[in-house]
Amino acid sequence: MSDRPSSVSAAPRTIPVLDWRQSQPSRPVTLPLLQAQGQLQDRLQRPLRDLRISVTDRCNFRCSYCMPKEVFDKDYPYLPHASLLSFEEITVLARQFLAHGVRKIRLTGGEPLLRKNLERLIEQLAALRTIDGVAPDLTLTTNGSLLARKAASLKAAGLRRVTVSLDGLDDATFRRMNDVDFPVSDVLAGIEAAQRAGLGADGGLKVNMVVKRGTNEQEILPMARYFRSRGVTLRFIEYMDVGATNGWRMDEVLPSAEVIALLRQEFALLPLEAAAPGETAQRWGYANAQGQWDPALGEVGVISSVTQAFCHDCNRARLSTEGQLYLCLFGHQGHDLRSLVRGGASEAEIASAIAHIWQGRSDRYSELRASLPAEAAPAPGEGRRRVEMSYIGG
Repeated sequence: MSDRPSSVSAAPRTIPVLDWRQSQPSRPVTLPLLQAQGQLQDRLQRPLRDLRISVTDRCNFRCSYCMPKEVFDKDYPYLPHASLLSFEEITVLARQFLAHGVRKIRLTGGEPLLRKNLERLIEQLAALRTIDGVAPDLTLTTNGSLLARKAASLKAAGLRRVTVSLDGLDDATFRRMNDVDFPVSDVLAGIEAAQRAGLGADGGLKVNMVVKRGTNEQEILPMARYFRSRGVTLRFIEYMDVGATNGWRMDEVLPSAEVIALLRQEFALLPLEAAAPGETAQRWGYANAQGQWDPALGEVGVISSVTQAFCHDCNRARLSTEGQLYLCLFGHQGHDLRSLVRGGASEAEIASAIAHIWQGRSDRYSELRASLPAEAAPAPGEGRRRVEMSYIGG
């Protein structure tokens, strides 16, 4: 049974550039057909290796740094189902990204586990192959609210790893941050279910904590104590200026350097090499009594997208739930791939469109922001509106 909406109109084979969700296409441009050859680089010689696919723009949490309740209320105009890419359409696009050298696919949202029958999409993606002839590294980011009941079926469908967003262990703090009074115990139960199911059995189970100064920095050490030696990699993420609705302020950013300094007051940490090119997290391993990293104790990571930009080796593309391709988490324009798929474009034409888009990429927002003096940085809401994180995933 197809997941594709039953009534959609055909669209011309063009690649219009859209300003977030506004349907104002640019003038169509005729471009030469480029074949997928397994290696694609942008203008800064960055390869395409990582595809993040948002499967829904909805979430059952209302975290202030992502989907604040005062904006995403009961009257918020979410995308209609007919606008969403079907599972078959996602699979067609993913196949072409893999042909260009993508090796990892991450499913995001919103909250991806809200998408009905998501296991069918995972089965389809797990059946694809990279240019090396292996299954893609298929992973998913979730708030964990539905993970306890879904972990086993996700693993059976072919999901390899999972990352859970969790911003504190103190129940009152966590309920305040998710703003829907959801208990932390249910998220912890989901993490335990993921471990039992074998999601991340090779050390790939991660927990991401967004640290917001004045809100939850007191949870850093309790989180580290809890997940140390549990086979879970804990990562601390600087509060980012994503989108236009979270009221971001620089004075609410707790730099990763301060997070590591705090952790080292209690734990012996050793810097570790990056696990893969383009990895966003700086890794630190827990040392044993002999001063050596002990994998049984685990590791922590910090993602410093505000204070230590990593644009120079960013190899990630993001596909929105309605088929807009974004080349940067802080982007303000997307490229419409849905029109190609629904307009009858061949897979060769789709692959060529992706190639042209990536080869024209020069995005490095965080590096440019970091080069400006504080007084010159744009205030929240100024300039062109950036895409919301809930629309393209993190």
